[in-house]
Amino acid sequence: MSNVIVAVVGDNPDALFVGIREFPTERVILLTPKDHQENSNKLKKDLEKFQIKVQQKKIEGDQWEGMFRAISEVKAIEKDKDLIINVSSGDRDSQCAATSAAYVNGIKAFSVGGGEVMLLPILKFSYYNTLTPKKMQILKTIQDARDCCASLEELSKRTNMSLPLISYHINGNLKSEGLKELGLVETTDDKGRTKIRLSMLGRLLMKGYVN
Repeated sequence: MSNVIVAVVGDNPDALFVGIREFPTERVILLTPKDHQENSNKLKKDLEKFQIKVQQKKIEGDQWEGMFRAISEVKAIEKDKDLIINVSSGDRDSQCAATSAAYVNGIKAFSVGGGEVMLLPILKFSYYNTLTPKKMQILKTIQDARDCCASLEELSKRTNMSLPLISYHINGNLKSEGLKELGLVETTDDKGRTKIRLSMLGRLLMKGYVN
């Protein structure tokens, strides 16, 4: 069965061809940062010489958010296809972003090194299945209120939850991971108060770019 291979255009185009050699390929989707459009066009022409269908999809805005958005959109469109991401064809930052996006969305991915392909582990759970309604309410409250939250007390008032319950959902305990341990919020201490904000992963999840 053929795969739809997603690859970031960047510093290592040879990795793209190594992946195509290893995996039967129906189509290639080139995720193209704005400063690599010329390279993307060249890759498209080279691939089409081998009768490989190619799509180009632009990475817009912030590199990490743009990568997560693009991969989330590709996953939604290609939901009935065998999708696999080549994380080695871009530059260092895009490799990290593509690997993270593949991991948290449960998409197959591989890296290329020394001309060899190595499959990466697939995450087996969904963040949305892990998060309780209360945790989602906390995340939405932080997202909706730009100045939230200067303290756990403020978050408690905004969510109408008790302070111990807020602390539990943020910090977790031995039996349950909190939002902090899940990597969805970040906290800092300021004069005895705990400031809370969404992490980058938390922002991406709330925008729907993380499964």
